[in-house]
Amino acid sequence: MVNWSSLNTVFLDMDGTLLDLHFDNHFWLEHLPARYAEHYDLSPEEARNTVVPMIMAERGSLKWYCTDYWSERLKLDITGLKAEVGDRIGYRPFVTDFLDAIRQAGLRSVIVTNCHPDPLALKLRHTQLEQRVDGIISSHELGKPKEDPEFWRDLAEREPYQPERTLMVDDSFPVLESARAAGIGQCLAILAPDSRQQAREKHPEIPSIHHFSEVLPSLRQQQPLPSGE
Repeated sequence: MVNWSSLNTVFLDMDGTLLDLHFDNHFWLEHLPARYAEHYDLSPEEARNTVVPMIMAERGSLKWYCTDYWSERLKLDITGLKAEVGDRIGYRPFVTDFLDAIRQAGLRSVIVTNCHPDPLALKLRHTQLEQRVDGIISSHELGKPKEDPEFWRDLAEREPYQPERTLMVDDSFPVLESARAAGIGQCLAILAPDSRQQAREKHPEIPSIHHFSEVLPSLRQQQPLPSGE
C-alpha cells in the first residue's frame, strides 16, 4: 500500500487525517448555524438554510477555509466561536503512534493544511501537534488551496522536496488528485475522517485506509537511511 523504503518525506493533511473531522463538521453544520440564529434572531432551520449553502458555494476555494473571510461575511467572530467547542478537538485513532513511527523511520513529516492560521493555532493548543512533526505549512501562507495545481510548485519553494520520494496523506480526494497531478510519488486516502460518520467509499485509483493501524506494521519495519541519503 505504501512503499516506505522509497520515501524521504511525508506530507500530512491535518483535519480528517491527523485530527478528527468531527470538530469541523460539528462547528460548520451545527454550532455556527446555532450562533447565527441567536445573533440574527432566526429559527435554527432558517439559520442553517442560510449559512450552509453559503459555505458550500465556496467549497474548494481558499475562502472555504478562511476564517477571516467568514468572520467578515457573517459578521461573527468565527475563531472565537470555534474556541467555544474546542473540547471537541482531538486526534484520530493511532495518529500519535503513526507520527512517532515516521520519526523513528527517519522520514521528514510536514503538515500541509488548508486550515487558516487562527483555528490552526487553536488546534495546536489543544493537541501540541507541532511537537510531533518537523514542520507545518498552511495554504493561506501560499495564497492558494491544496486543490490548486500551482500549490505544489509554490510549496516546493517553502519546503523543498523530491516529488517521487514523497507521500501525501489526505482525506480529500480532490487534494490527492491534485498532488498526483503535480508528481507526488505516492498518495494515501483516509476513508474515516469523522469519528461520528460512516466511512467513505474508496477512490478507484488511490490507495486508502480507514486508520493508520493498517500501515503501522510496515512502517515500523522501515529502517532509517544512512545519513546523507
